Amino acid sequence: MPRRLSSWIDICITLIVITGLLLTLLCYNIYLAAAGLLLLICLLLFLRERNHDRQKALSDYYQNVVKNINEISNYALDQLPQVILIVDRDSRLEWHNNELIKWLGKEPELGTVIHEFWPELNLDALWGQIGEIVFSNNNKFYLLKHRPVSTDTDLNGLMALYISDVTQSEEFKQVTAARMPLFGYIQIDNYDDAMQGLSDAQRTAILFEANSILDKWAQSLKAFLRRLDDDLYIIMIEHQMLELAMNDKFDVLDRIRNMRGPNKFPITLSISLVESRQSMSMEELGALAQSNLDLVLGRGGDQVAVNIEGKVKFFGGKTKAVEKHTRVKSRVVSHAVSEIIEKSDVIFIMGHHNEDFDSLGAAIGVAAMAKFLQKEVHIILSEMNEGIDKFAELVKDSPEYSSLFITEEEALNITALNPSLFVVDTHIPHLVASQKLLETIKNTVVIDHHRRSEHVIKNSLLIYIEPSSSSTSELITELLMYFSDDPLISRIDATALYAGIIVDTKNFKVQTGVRTFDAVAYLRRNGADPQLVSHLFRTDYNTNVAKAQAISNSVFYDGGLLVSTCPDNAANIQILSAQVADYLLGIDQARMSLVFFKLNDNTVGISARSLGELNVQVLMEAFGGGGHLNVAGAQVKDGNLQEIQKKAIELAKNIIKEVDNNESNPRTGS
Repeated sequence: MPRRLSSWIDICITLIVITGLLLTLLCYNIYLAAAGLLLLICLLLFLRERNHDRQKALSDYYQNVVKNINEISNYALDQLPQVILIVDRDSRLEWHNNELIKWLGKEPELGTVIHEFWPELNLDALWGQIGEIVFSNNNKFYLLKHRPVSTDTDLNGLMALYISDVTQSEEFKQVTAARMPLFGYIQIDNYDDAMQGLSDAQRTAILFEANSILDKWAQSLKAFLRRLDDDLYIIMIEHQMLELAMNDKFDVLDRIRNMRGPNKFPITLSISLVESRQSMSMEELGALAQSNLDLVLGRGGDQVAVNIEGKVKFFGGKTKAVEKHTRVKSRVVSHAVSEIIEKSDVIFIMGHHNEDFDSLGAAIGVAAMAKFLQKEVHIILSEMNEGIDKFAELVKDSPEYSSLFITEEEALNITALNPSLFVVDTHIPHLVASQKLLETIKNTVVIDHHRRSEHVIKNSLLIYIEPSSSSTSELITELLMYFSDDPLISRIDATALYAGIIVDTKNFKVQTGVRTFDAVAYLRRNGADPQLVSHLFRTDYNTNVAKAQAISNSVFYDGGLLVSTCPDNAANIQILSAQVADYLLGIDQARMSLVFFKLNDNTVGISARSLGELNVQVLMEAFGGGGHLNVAGAQVKDGNLQEIQKKAIELAKNIIKEVDNNESNPRTGS
């Protein structure tokens, strides 16, 4: 349009000039002016006709170009080596290009549901969205790019699908993923204990047998295995072979465990395997493998940790953590704790939320260390239960306990230049009594006796986790033994620690060793009162009625599983559930007990017990909890009790079935 307008302006100017000349000529000679006007009119008619012809030629040219472009576009759509579909909300075909005919070998009718030739393709979740997915059909892989197409009545009335065959690239990805190597460590957990008192020849024979078992296992998986030390190996294995090992539940653990030397001491393995990722350097890969090995050892050993896609899966863990016969580590940790307290101006201590007596006793033991070094110390408690209320009532008139117990809000209002936080009886961040305090204080010390979880408090100054110990109170008592030669705990402190050991050992029935009784002897020498502990553990009539109801409502499942639910709103329900779980395990033929309860409106608790052959700790990890092989628990927030109970029962049945199958399987040798 601008060019046409410019041309008309030029013509008009020319005509005006000619008209002016004719008028000038008219003043001199009228005949010449008339002849000039006639000539001008003829010229205008000629130009008009000429302009009309040019406009027609230009219009024909434009129409021809548009026609050719449409034909080329249609040809390109039909011949494009990509399927293009238009479908409606019911996944019915509205339009397609010719490439679909080549793929299917026939032309589908319009209105055909695309599920008839691609049953794996579900468009419901993709409708109205822009994106892409890969789906498979008949051993082929397709890349689907989807875009919404608006209609007169609906913005998302149709969908355009652009589908490409990516079978070759996807198969290459699968082959690459299958051949992706994993790096790891294998360590004999209890090498020193197993070799104790043996001659060189006997040690060589045991190592030879262990090496033979590991070599055969590695060869069956086509893995690379090299020994770095008598008790340490490195291994590299392909991802596809890892699947075989996982399907066999790493039965090499059972083969090694069944070895017996002259001293009849069993040998166990800890294995760490880490998947190599694209952005990971070899240094980072080795560090992560070592970290996973530490995680396995912290859980008691005799198991495998496989780190795939950033998630850790555990296998094994069928045996209890072996109690260490020496206290060298306790002495070293005690010295380190003393140095941390000395450098701090305020000491904060907390356990897990809904504290039990082990958590409380351990916290009071750490507080005794801080008081001995004349440091300001506070214990942060969550909502108190009945047993802890009794202890608070017991010490309320004692000056040394007047400001010891505080709330989370009070702790956050205390200013300190260099505070330290001790977390006892848990090492999982979301289980602590105050997550805000954990985020605020950077100098943290973790002391726990539960099997180490992958969700451990990060960047701690010191992490002391001993799953072989009966309780955290036992660990703290051992630290107190080496903290000072002078007496540093009172009668009440000793009683609180004693109560913690009593609770977690079920009156010395489970998870006890020589060191447990050594710790108890130390506490008794410092005034621990068993009668006072019995008073703290007494329950009222209504609690005993609720306990009887839970026991009477229990259900016995095949395989030795007993399941019960505590009555709602029962007092001290967490301790009640533990007592019910312990009682159910004493029933003939019982092998595992699960007791469910509601802590509050949005939290469901589980107490799990077993005789030791069934690993309830692994079961509780599935619900974000943990514990020991035969004593564990979990608290699930925002969960439905019936759904959680159904899932837990199903998982428990699978564990029982797996153990029973392994016992009858000669390959495992167990």
